[in-house]
Amino acid sequence: MSDRAHLTDVGSDSGAGTDETHSPLESLEAARKRLETAERRIEDRGDGSVEETANAYRDATKLLEEYVDRATGTGRETFQAYVELEGRFDTLVTNLPDDLVEYEAFEDALDAIDKRRLSESDFDRAREALEPAARCADLLDERDAAREELADARTAASKRLRTLADEIAERERLLELANADLDAPVERLREPIEIYDEAIRDAFDAYRLEASAREVFDLLERSRWYPFVNYGLPPPDLMTYVRTNSAGEYTIPELLEYAEYSRSKLSHYVDSADELKRVVATQQTYLDGIGPEPLTIDWPPEPAGALRTRAREYRPFVDRVADEDTVAALREVRLLATDPEYDRLQTAAQTLDRLTHAERERLTDGRVEAELEELRTDRERLEVALGDNHLE
Repeated sequence: MSDRAHLTDVGSDSGAGTDETHSPLESLEAARKRLETAERRIEDRGDGSVEETANAYRDATKLLEEYVDRATGTGRETFQAYVELEGRFDTLVTNLPDDLVEYEAFEDALDAIDKRRLSESDFDRAREALEPAARCADLLDERDAAREELADARTAASKRLRTLADEIAERERLLELANADLDAPVERLREPIEIYDEAIRDAFDAYRLEASAREVFDLLERSRWYPFVNYGLPPPDLMTYVRTNSAGEYTIPELLEYAEYSRSKLSHYVDSADELKRVVATQQTYLDGIGPEPLTIDWPPEPAGALRTRAREYRPFVDRVADEDTVAALREVRLLATDPEYDRLQTAAQTLDRLTHAERERLTDGRVEAELEELRTDRERLEVALGDNHLE
Protein backbone atom coordinates (compact mmCIF):
# COMPACT_ATOMS: atom_id res chain seq x y z
CA MET A 1 0.00 0.00 0.00
CA SER A 2 1.39 3.41 -0.92
CA ASP A 3 1.89 6.19 1.64
CA ARG A 4 -0.77 8.21 -0.10
CA ALA A 5 -3.36 5.46 0.29
CA HIS A 6 -2.36 5.05 3.91
CA LEU A 7 -2.90 8.75 4.61
CA THR A 8 -6.36 8.64 3.06
CA ASP A 9 -7.27 5.63 5.17
CA VAL A 10 -6.21 7.41 8.34
CA GLY A 11 -8.36 10.40 7.46
CA SER A 12 -11.33 8.13 6.86
CA ASP A 13 -10.90 6.44 10.23
CA SER A 14 -10.72 9.80 11.97
CA GLY A 15 -14.08 10.69 10.53
CA ALA A 16 -15.76 7.74 12.23
CA GLY A 17 -16.87 10.11 14.99
CA THR A 18 -19.77 11.24 12.82
CA ASP A 19 -21.23 7.73 12.78
CA GLU A 20 -24.80 7.48 14.08
CA THR A 21 -23.63 5.16 16.88
CA HIS A 22 -21.73 8.04 18.50
CA SER A 23 -23.28 10.81 20.56
CA PRO A 24 -23.14 14.40 19.24
CA LEU A 25 -20.54 15.20 21.89
CA GLU A 26 -18.37 12.23 20.92
CA SER A 27 -18.68 13.16 17.24
CA LEU A 28 -17.73 16.75 18.01
CA GLU A 29 -14.67 15.69 20.01
CA ALA A 30 -13.63 13.20 17.31
CA ALA A 31 -14.01 15.85 14.60
CA ARG A 32 -11.89 18.31 16.58
CA LYS A 33 -9.22 15.68 17.10
CA ARG A 34 -9.23 14.86 13.39
CA LEU A 35 -8.79 18.53 12.48
CA GLU A 36 -6.06 19.03 15.06
CA THR A 37 -4.18 16.07 13.59
CA ALA A 38 -4.59 17.37 10.02
CA GLU A 39 -3.45 20.87 11.03
CA ARG A 40 -0.41 19.49 12.88
CA ARG A 41 0.72 17.39 9.91
CA ILE A 42 0.58 20.44 7.66
CA GLU A 43 2.39 22.63 10.20
CA ASP A 44 5.13 20.02 10.58
CA ARG A 45 5.90 20.29 6.87
CA GLY A 46 5.39 24.05 6.62
CA ASP A 47 1.99 25.52 5.79
CA GLY A 48 3.03 27.64 2.80
CA SER A 49 5.25 25.00 1.29
CA VAL A 50 2.54 22.33 1.55
CA GLU A 51 0.02 24.63 -0.15
CA GLU A 52 2.45 25.47 -2.96
CA THR A 53 3.44 21.83 -3.45
CA ALA A 54 -0.19 20.74 -3.56
CA ASN A 55 -1.01 23.39 -6.16
CA ALA A 56 1.99 22.39 -8.26
CA TYR A 57 0.98 18.72 -8.01
CA ARG A 58 -2.53 19.49 -9.24
CA ASP A 59 -1.13 21.54 -12.14
CA ALA A 60 1.28 18.76 -13.07
CA THR A 61 -1.32 15.99 -12.99
CA LYS A 62 -3.68 18.18 -15.00
CA LEU A 63 -1.01 18.54 -17.68
CA LEU A 64 -0.41 14.81 -17.80
CA GLU A 65 -4.15 14.15 -18.09
CA GLU A 66 -4.48 16.73 -20.85
CA TYR A 67 -1.70 15.24 -23.03
CA VAL A 68 -1.81 11.49 -22.26
CA ASP A 69 -3.85 10.74 -25.38
CA ARG A 70 -2.43 13.46 -27.65
CA ALA A 71 1.28 12.96 -26.97
CA THR A 72 1.58 9.16 -27.17
CA GLY A 73 2.35 7.24 -30.30
CA THR A 74 3.85 8.54 -33.58
CA GLY A 75 3.08 11.22 -36.13
CA ARG A 76 3.59 14.93 -36.57
CA GLU A 77 0.65 16.02 -34.43
CA THR A 78 1.69 13.65 -31.68
CA PHE A 79 5.23 15.01 -31.74
CA GLN A 80 3.93 18.56 -31.63
CA ALA A 81 1.78 17.70 -28.60
CA TYR A 82 4.81 16.09 -26.94
CA VAL A 83 6.86 19.26 -27.49
CA GLU A 84 4.06 21.36 -25.97
CA LEU A 85 3.81 19.05 -22.96
CA GLU A 86 7.55 18.99 -22.33
CA GLY A 87 7.79 22.77 -22.64
CA ARG A 88 4.88 23.45 -20.31
CA PHE A 89 6.03 20.85 -17.78
CA ASP A 90 9.59 22.19 -17.87
CA THR A 91 8.28 25.73 -17.25
CA LEU A 92 6.24 24.49 -14.30
CA VAL A 93 9.26 22.82 -12.71
CA THR A 94 11.61 25.71 -13.47
CA ASN A 95 9.31 28.14 -11.70
CA LEU A 96 9.21 26.07 -8.51
CA PRO A 97 11.51 27.15 -5.65
CA ASP A 98 14.40 24.76 -5.06
CA ASP A 99 13.50 24.36 -1.37
CA LEU A 100 9.91 23.33 -2.15
CA VAL A 101 8.68 20.26 -0.30
CA GLU A 102 9.13 17.23 -2.59
CA TYR A 103 10.81 19.37 -5.31
CA GLU A 104 12.65 16.31 -6.59
CA ALA A 105 9.34 14.59 -7.34
CA PHE A 106 8.63 17.16 -10.05
CA GLU A 107 12.14 16.80 -11.51
CA ASP A 108 11.70 13.02 -11.60
CA ALA A 109 8.33 13.39 -13.33
CA LEU A 110 9.93 15.69 -15.92
CA ASP A 111 12.68 13.13 -16.51
CA ALA A 112 10.01 10.45 -17.08
CA ILE A 113 8.57 12.34 -20.05
CA ASP A 114 11.88 13.73 -21.36
CA LYS A 115 11.91 11.42 -24.41
CA ARG A 116 11.40 11.84 -28.14
CA ARG A 117 8.54 9.37 -28.15
CA LEU A 118 6.11 8.77 -25.26
CA SER A 119 3.93 5.83 -24.34
CA GLU A 120 1.26 5.49 -21.69
CA SER A 121 3.76 3.75 -19.44
CA ASP A 122 5.86 6.94 -19.48
CA PHE A 123 2.89 8.87 -18.20
CA ASP A 124 2.37 6.21 -15.53
CA ARG A 125 5.99 6.64 -14.42
CA ALA A 126 5.53 10.42 -14.29
CA ARG A 127 2.44 10.05 -12.08
CA GLU A 128 4.30 7.59 -9.88
CA ALA A 129 7.20 10.05 -9.56
CA LEU A 130 4.71 12.70 -8.36
CA GLU A 131 3.40 10.48 -5.54
CA PRO A 132 5.51 12.19 -2.84
CA ALA A 133 4.00 15.54 -3.87
CA ALA A 134 0.55 13.97 -3.88
CA ARG A 135 0.85 13.52 -0.13
CA CYS A 136 0.78 17.31 0.27
CA ALA A 137 -2.46 17.47 -1.70
CA ASP A 138 -3.80 14.65 0.47
CA LEU A 139 -2.90 16.63 3.58
CA LEU A 140 -4.93 19.60 2.37
CA ASP A 141 -7.82 17.38 1.29
CA GLU A 142 -7.81 15.77 4.72
CA ARG A 143 -7.86 19.17 6.42
CA ASP A 144 -10.81 20.27 4.25
CA ALA A 145 -12.68 17.06 5.03
CA ALA A 146 -11.95 17.48 8.74
CA ARG A 147 -13.25 21.03 8.69
CA GLU A 148 -16.43 19.89 6.98
CA GLU A 149 -16.86 17.09 9.50
CA LEU A 150 -16.38 19.54 12.35
CA ALA A 151 -18.98 21.90 10.90
CA ASP A 152 -21.44 19.00 10.60
CA ALA A 153 -20.64 17.88 14.14
CA ARG A 154 -21.24 21.39 15.48
CA THR A 155 -24.59 21.51 13.70
CA ALA A 156 -25.59 18.15 15.18
CA ALA A 157 -24.42 19.26 18.64
CA SER A 158 -26.44 22.47 18.41
CA LYS A 159 -29.49 20.48 17.39
CA ARG A 160 -28.94 18.13 20.32
CA LEU A 161 -28.72 21.15 22.64
CA ARG A 162 -32.19 22.22 21.56
CA THR A 163 -33.49 18.71 22.14
CA LEU A 164 -31.86 18.63 25.56
CA ALA A 165 -33.59 21.89 26.47
CA ASP A 166 -36.96 20.29 25.68
CA GLU A 167 -36.11 17.11 27.59
CA ILE A 168 -34.93 19.08 30.61
CA ALA A 169 -38.08 21.22 30.58
CA GLU A 170 -40.19 18.04 30.47
CA ARG A 171 -38.43 16.54 33.52
CA GLU A 172 -38.71 19.84 35.37
CA ARG A 173 -42.44 19.91 34.60
CA LEU A 174 -42.82 16.39 35.95
CA LEU A 175 -41.03 17.32 39.16
CA GLU A 176 -43.27 20.36 39.59
CA LEU A 177 -46.33 18.16 39.14
CA ALA A 178 -44.93 15.74 41.71
CA ASN A 179 -45.49 18.38 44.39
CA ALA A 180 -49.26 17.98 43.97
CA ASP A 181 -51.29 15.85 46.38
CA LEU A 182 -51.93 12.85 44.15
CA ASP A 183 -54.17 11.28 46.82
CA ALA A 184 -56.54 14.27 46.95
CA PRO A 185 -60.27 13.36 46.47
CA VAL A 186 -60.63 14.84 42.97
CA GLU A 187 -64.00 13.10 42.56
CA ARG A 188 -65.45 16.00 44.52
CA LEU A 189 -64.80 18.04 41.38
CA ARG A 190 -65.29 15.39 38.73
CA GLU A 191 -68.80 14.26 39.67
CA PRO A 192 -70.59 17.66 39.51
CA ILE A 193 -68.80 18.50 36.25
CA GLU A 194 -69.73 15.17 34.65
CA ILE A 195 -73.36 15.55 35.76
CA TYR A 196 -73.56 19.01 34.22
CA ASP A 197 -71.77 18.04 30.99
CA GLU A 198 -74.09 15.09 30.41
CA ALA A 199 -77.15 17.24 31.09
CA ILE A 200 -76.15 20.09 28.74
CA ARG A 201 -75.29 17.67 25.95
CA ASP A 202 -78.71 16.02 26.16
CA ALA A 203 -80.43 19.38 26.44
CA PHE A 204 -78.66 20.91 23.46
CA ASP A 205 -79.32 17.89 21.27
CA ALA A 206 -83.03 18.29 22.06
CA TYR A 207 -82.84 22.04 21.47
CA ARG A 208 -81.44 21.49 17.93
CA LEU A 209 -84.43 19.27 17.13
CA GLU A 210 -86.96 21.86 18.35
CA ALA A 211 -85.58 25.37 17.82
CA SER A 212 -85.67 27.08 14.44
CA ALA A 213 -82.39 27.77 12.69
CA ARG A 214 -83.12 31.49 13.14
CA GLU A 215 -83.43 31.06 16.91
CA VAL A 216 -80.20 29.05 17.07
CA PHE A 217 -78.38 31.67 15.04
CA ASP A 218 -79.61 34.38 17.43
CA LEU A 219 -78.04 32.36 20.24
CA LEU A 220 -74.78 32.03 18.33
CA GLU A 221 -74.76 35.73 17.51
CA ARG A 222 -75.09 36.53 21.21
CA SER A 223 -72.06 34.36 22.05
CA ARG A 224 -69.63 36.82 20.50
CA TRP A 225 -70.04 39.00 23.59
CA TYR A 226 -69.08 36.12 25.89
CA PRO A 227 -65.39 35.10 25.52
CA PHE A 228 -65.87 31.78 27.32
CA VAL A 229 -68.71 30.69 25.00
CA ASN A 230 -66.68 29.66 22.01
CA TYR A 231 -69.19 29.28 19.19
CA GLY A 232 -68.11 30.18 15.66
CA LEU A 233 -70.41 32.71 14.01
CA PRO A 234 -72.36 31.60 10.91
CA PRO A 235 -70.92 32.56 7.50
CA PRO A 236 -72.47 35.85 6.30
CA ASP A 237 -74.44 34.37 3.38
CA LEU A 238 -75.90 31.64 5.59
CA MET A 239 -76.75 34.16 8.33
CA THR A 240 -78.55 36.40 5.82
CA TYR A 241 -80.49 33.48 4.36
CA VAL A 242 -81.70 32.22 7.74
CA ARG A 243 -82.59 35.73 8.93
CA THR A 244 -84.50 36.85 5.83
CA ASN A 245 -85.91 33.70 4.24
CA SER A 246 -88.92 31.82 5.52
CA ALA A 247 -86.77 28.65 5.46
CA GLY A 248 -85.11 30.03 8.59
CA GLU A 249 -88.16 28.82 10.53
CA TYR A 250 -87.12 25.22 9.95
CA THR A 251 -84.78 23.50 12.39
CA ILE A 252 -81.16 22.91 11.44
CA PRO A 253 -81.66 19.13 11.02
CA GLU A 254 -84.61 19.88 8.71
CA LEU A 255 -82.59 22.28 6.57
CA LEU A 256 -79.82 19.70 6.24
CA GLU A 257 -82.34 17.06 5.25
CA TYR A 258 -84.01 19.34 2.69
CA ALA A 259 -80.63 20.11 1.13
CA GLU A 260 -80.50 16.44 0.11
CA TYR A 261 -83.89 16.54 -1.65
CA SER A 262 -84.30 16.84 -5.39
CA ARG A 263 -85.25 20.30 -6.62
CA SER A 264 -88.74 19.18 -7.58
CA LYS A 265 -89.40 17.71 -4.15
CA LEU A 266 -87.77 20.64 -2.37
CA SER A 267 -90.03 23.13 -4.14
CA HIS A 268 -92.88 21.96 -1.86
CA TYR A 269 -91.02 23.20 1.23
CA VAL A 270 -89.16 26.39 0.26
CA ASP A 271 -89.59 29.29 -2.14
CA SER A 272 -86.32 28.68 -3.98
CA ALA A 273 -84.83 25.22 -4.13
CA ASP A 274 -81.71 26.53 -5.86
CA GLU A 275 -81.04 29.09 -3.17
CA LEU A 276 -81.39 26.59 -0.34
CA LYS A 277 -79.07 24.14 -2.04
CA ARG A 278 -76.54 26.86 -2.80
CA VAL A 279 -76.48 28.29 0.73
CA VAL A 280 -77.23 25.31 2.99
CA ALA A 281 -75.62 22.40 1.16
CA THR A 282 -72.29 24.22 0.93
CA GLN A 283 -72.30 24.89 4.71
CA GLN A 284 -73.18 21.38 5.86
CA THR A 285 -69.97 20.97 7.86
CA TYR A 286 -70.61 24.19 9.78
CA LEU A 287 -74.25 23.32 10.51
CA ASP A 288 -73.37 19.80 11.63
CA GLY A 289 -70.79 21.28 14.01
CA ILE A 290 -73.24 23.40 16.00
CA GLY A 291 -73.43 21.42 19.22
CA PRO A 292 -73.12 21.54 23.00
CA GLU A 293 -69.33 21.42 23.34
CA PRO A 294 -68.82 25.21 23.76
CA LEU A 295 -71.12 24.98 26.82
CA THR A 296 -69.38 22.03 28.48
CA ILE A 297 -66.72 22.13 31.22
CA ASP A 298 -63.39 20.58 30.27
CA TRP A 299 -61.62 18.10 32.51
CA PRO A 300 -59.41 18.77 34.35
CA PRO A 301 -61.03 22.07 35.36
CA GLU A 302 -59.49 25.52 35.29
CA PRO A 303 -58.36 27.60 38.26
CA ALA A 304 -61.18 28.82 40.49
CA GLY A 305 -61.47 32.33 39.02
CA ALA A 306 -61.74 31.08 35.45
CA LEU A 307 -64.30 28.44 36.41
CA ARG A 308 -66.48 31.02 38.16
CA THR A 309 -66.37 33.31 35.12
CA ARG A 310 -67.06 30.46 32.71
CA ALA A 311 -70.10 29.27 34.68
CA ARG A 312 -71.42 32.83 34.91
CA GLU A 313 -71.11 33.34 31.12
CA TYR A 314 -72.69 29.95 30.38
CA ARG A 315 -75.79 30.74 32.49
CA PRO A 316 -77.87 32.79 29.99
CA PHE A 317 -77.23 30.23 27.25
CA VAL A 318 -78.11 27.29 29.46
CA ASP A 319 -81.30 29.11 30.46
CA ARG A 320 -82.23 29.27 26.76
CA VAL A 321 -81.53 25.66 25.77
CA ALA A 322 -82.02 23.58 28.94
CA ASP A 323 -84.36 22.94 31.85
CA GLU A 324 -84.03 23.99 35.47
CA ASP A 325 -82.24 20.76 36.44
CA THR A 326 -79.40 21.58 34.02
CA VAL A 327 -79.25 25.16 35.31
CA ALA A 328 -79.02 23.75 38.84
CA ALA A 329 -76.20 21.44 37.75
CA LEU A 330 -74.31 24.44 36.35
CA ARG A 331 -74.87 26.24 39.64
CA GLU A 332 -73.27 23.32 41.49
CA VAL A 333 -70.24 23.57 39.19
CA ARG A 334 -69.90 27.27 39.95
CA LEU A 335 -70.09 26.59 43.69
CA LEU A 336 -67.10 24.27 43.37
CA ALA A 337 -64.89 27.33 42.85
CA THR A 338 -65.85 28.60 46.32
CA ASP A 339 -64.67 25.40 48.04
CA PRO A 340 -61.66 26.21 50.27
CA GLU A 341 -60.09 22.97 49.02
CA TYR A 342 -60.62 23.80 45.34
CA ASP A 343 -57.05 24.85 44.53
CA ARG A 344 -55.59 21.67 46.05
CA LEU A 345 -58.13 19.46 44.29
CA GLN A 346 -57.76 21.29 40.97
CA THR A 347 -53.96 21.01 41.06
CA ALA A 348 -54.24 17.30 41.83
CA ALA A 349 -56.73 16.82 39.00
CA GLN A 350 -54.43 18.64 36.56
CA THR A 351 -51.50 16.53 37.69
CA LEU A 352 -53.31 13.19 37.50
CA ASP A 353 -54.57 14.07 34.02
CA ARG A 354 -51.12 14.97 32.74
CA LEU A 355 -49.15 12.15 34.33
CA THR A 356 -49.16 8.72 32.76
CA HIS A 357 -48.83 5.64 34.92
CA ALA A 358 -45.24 5.21 33.75
CA GLU A 359 -44.42 8.84 34.63
CA ARG A 360 -45.83 8.39 38.12
CA GLU A 361 -43.66 5.31 38.60
CA ARG A 362 -40.57 7.20 37.44
CA LEU A 363 -41.33 10.03 39.84
CA THR A 364 -41.88 7.65 42.72
CA ASP A 365 -38.64 5.69 42.29
CA GLY A 366 -36.49 8.78 41.65
CA ARG A 367 -35.72 8.13 37.98
CA VAL A 368 -36.95 11.55 36.85
CA GLU A 369 -34.53 13.34 39.18
CA ALA A 370 -31.66 11.13 37.99
CA GLU A 371 -32.58 11.74 34.35
CA LEU A 372 -32.73 15.50 34.93
CA GLU A 373 -29.27 15.53 36.52
CA GLU A 374 -27.82 13.52 33.64
CA LEU A 375 -29.45 15.73 31.01
CA ARG A 376 -28.16 18.88 32.68
CA THR A 377 -24.66 17.40 32.73
CA ASP A 378 -24.92 16.54 29.04
CA ARG A 379 -26.07 20.05 28.26
CA GLU A 380 -23.19 21.62 30.19
CA ARG A 381 -20.60 19.43 28.45
CA LEU A 382 -22.06 20.23 25.02
CA GLU A 383 -22.13 23.95 25.77
CA VAL A 384 -18.49 23.84 26.81
CA ALA A 385 -17.55 21.86 23.70
CA LEU A 386 -19.44 24.20 21.39
CA GLY A 387 -17.87 27.21 23.06
CA ASP A 388 -14.35 25.97 22.27
CA ASN A 389 -13.66 27.87 19.07
CA HIS A 390 -9.87 27.73 18.93
CA LEU A 391 -9.95 25.66 15.74
CA GLU A 392 -12.85 27.39 14.01
